[in-house]
Amino acid sequence: MSQPRIGLLGAGRIGVMHAGLLAPRVGGLVVADSRAERAEHAASLYGAEVRSPEGLLAATDLDGLVIATSTDTHADLICRAVRLGIPIFCEKPIALDIPSTRRAGDAAKQANVPVHVGFQRRFDPAYTTARQRVAAGTIGDLRRIHMGTLDQAPAAREFLAASGGIYTDCLIHDFDVLRWVSGREVEEVFAFGTDLGLADFADFGDVAETTVTMRMEDDILVTAHSSRFNGAGYDVRMELHGTAGTDVVGMDERLPVHSLEPGTTYPSGEPWIDFIARFKDCYERELDAFLAIITEGAGVPSTIDDAVAALRIAAACGISRREHRPVRIAEVEGMDA
Repeated sequence: MSQPRIGLLGAGRIGVMHAGLLAPRVGGLVVADSRAERAEHAASLYGAEVRSPEGLLAATDLDGLVIATSTDTHADLICRAVRLGIPIFCEKPIALDIPSTRRAGDAAKQANVPVHVGFQRRFDPAYTTARQRVAAGTIGDLRRIHMGTLDQAPAAREFLAASGGIYTDCLIHDFDVLRWVSGREVEEVFAFGTDLGLADFADFGDVAETTVTMRMEDDILVTAHSSRFNGAGYDVRMELHGTAGTDVVGMDERLPVHSLEPGTTYPSGEPWIDFIARFKDCYERELDAFLAIITEGAGVPSTIDDAVAALRIAAACGISRREHRPVRIAEVEGMDA
């Protein structure tokens, strides 16, 4: 196949980023958004065609579709888009609850349409190397994992309202890459969190700061934390502690920390400011993988089944925080996130 023609639903912040990455890679780009001015802005930047969302979902001239709308619209859009019979890329998560995620997955399977879910950390070289080293036993028997995603500043209230909360929106990336790197499933969680008394979080039952303890298969213990107020910069790390060594992802020269050890200059670079800057190369690789599905029939790197597994962990964390108790992942099967 020559360069494919791609439709892009959603021209907000991440949609515009996808438009910029797709434009030089495809034979044609068609953009749609519920707010026409946003679609027109993205199209003007990258020479794309503009259509209405309804027009895009009825198109007959597309080879693939990218969904980058708000989270609460993803599942319904997938259920409608599978009728086009073309591969779909959808930003994570697929939905805010497990039944809706499964419904989208069932629709895609019945239509025999591949859906690639946007867990971009799977395309980061350090996470990939960590996965390979765990599988090879390079660090010995895996015993403990510590990880976290810390935002420099909160997103806009409009985004937070539709995000599903810190576990479903933010830490879901950690939950996915935890499964992918370790090759194991989470069995139980215990989560604490606080909204700091701020309406932007309290109004939606969300938290601004959280810590989570998890127990995985083989009794591997995991701690994860997240913040919307990490003023030093955007901080994403994963530490893997084994009986023969320790590996760390994210400890580069742009790590937003300040060492107090005498004479230490590390890290010396400018801190990361957000997830787009930190993972730009990964977003490029994941879209290349999506285009390979279209042009080469390549396999799907992260599936809706993976999205369900990560969402079950997020749902368990939400229950644990609200009910102040440990929650087994098996409890949340079929429950809302």
